[in-house]
Amino acid sequence: MNFFNFDLKKLVMIGIVLALPLISINMQQRPQESHWLTTPFSLLASGVSETFFGFSHGVKSTTSMYIDLINIKKDSEHLQSQNNELNSRLQKMNELLVENERLRGLLNFKGQTKMNLVGAQVIGRDLVIDHNTITINKGTTEGLKSGQAVITTEGVLGYIFKADALTSHVMLITDRYAVVDGIVQRTRAHGIVEGKSQNGCSLKYVEKTEDVKEGDLVVTGGLDNIFPKGFPVAIVESVERKTFSVSLKVDLRPVVDPSKVEEVFVVVDAAKEDFGDKYAPQTATDAAATGEAPAPGATPAASPTTATTPATSPAPATSPAATPATKPQESRP
Repeated sequence: MNFFNFDLKKLVMIGIVLALPLISINMQQRPQESHWLTTPFSLLASGVSETFFGFSHGVKSTTSMYIDLINIKKDSEHLQSQNNELNSRLQKMNELLVENERLRGLLNFKGQTKMNLVGAQVIGRDLVIDHNTITINKGTTEGLKSGQAVITTEGVLGYIFKADALTSHVMLITDRYAVVDGIVQRTRAHGIVEGKSQNGCSLKYVEKTEDVKEGDLVVTGGLDNIFPKGFPVAIVESVERKTFSVSLKVDLRPVVDPSKVEEVFVVVDAAKEDFGDKYAPQTATDAAATGEAPAPGATPAASPTTATTPATSPAPATSPAATPATKPQESRP
């Protein structure tokens, strides 16, 4: 056999012969030293380890961020729920505060007057456009009856035209069947307040020569002890002097907005209460004395010595305010 004809056995023998010196050299090196043969394997292992560490760290960071986002969302929903609950409580507290102030004003008003008053709450409103009425939660069992005046702390609201056992129906002064005896506070000009529309009324039977101006306050005349005397009814919005009429055409705006009323007083006995000039607009002289700004549209109140006597009023001898209950009951459908 020719020696130069290589086969597998010869190749293995040659590899062993060449590897023995290398192995012996490597065994003679110190453990802390690395051989150049192991360097590629070390670099490859290091690269694989670094790649795996980076991948695992990225997965861990992404998972942690996702969990944090879930927790943040839960915390946000919890905080939003708490915020809504606190806002709801705040609104209830504000409502209770407003109601407390309103009821305290009612108690103060009742305590400062000698009238016999019965407090009631508004529980219903008339939806018929042709009539302006409300329903209160007190009736004949509380001593109420037709014809009794209904007021608030700000002014006149109307009077009872039908009383049931537990409820009463109140006709507002803006109803077209309502009539209330009225006086212009500044000049004492007498007239009859009659309902005209949903938000307005008028002052009838006022002589053409009377001094009535826009912004004047109309108060109750106190006839027949139904309403207390001098209690606010309405504000003069416009005055028209017609050529062929002996009376002024006076349009009024009620001082009380019926749509905002929640509690009322029924006047069982006015006890001849006279508020005098308590509700008179503040004049410039009074404002200078008290250091306060005068009320808008305020005009000096006339002296009682110059007041027009009711005898000169063209109102009929029997005032409609004396029998407020009979007219609505006969006229209402």
